[in-house]
Amino acid sequence: EVQLVESGGGLVQAGGSLRLSCAASGFTFDDVDYAIGWFRQAPGKEREGNSCISPRDDSTYYAKSVKGRSTISSDNAKNTVQLQIDSLKPEDTAVYSCAAGPWCYDYRENRVNLSGMDYWGKGTLVTVSS
Repeated sequence: EVQLVESGGGLVQAGGSLRLSCAASGFTFDDVDYAIGWFRQAPGKEREGNSCISPRDDSTYYAKSVKGRSTISSDNAKNTVQLQIDSLKPEDTAVYSCAAGPWCYDYRENRVNLSGMDYWGKGTLVTVSS
C-alpha cells in the first residue's frame, strides 16, 4: 500500500523559511518511476501545484509563484522528498500536501498539475504570520 506522510509544517514569521519532508512507503523511487509533487491549498481556495520532482533523474519543476523561493529535492536512499521554502509570505499560508503519480508537469499549460497524481498524503499546515 502506497503511503505518503508529510512533516515539517508549523508557524513561521514572514521572511522566514521552512523545510517540509514527504516520506513515501509502499514503493521505492528506484523501482517505480513516479513523480513526487508538492501542492498547497489555502483556506477558501483551490489546491494548486507548488513544485515537483522526478527522483529517477532529478528533474524539477516549479510554479511561477514560488520559483526562486522553493527548492525541491529527493533522497532516494531514504525514499523522501524535501521542499525548502524561503522568504515566506502570509499568502503562503496553506495545507501543503505531497503526492505521487506517473507525471506532475503539464507542458502545454506550463504548470505543476495534480491530474497526474494518484496517491496523496494528508498534508501539513504551514502558517505564516505577518
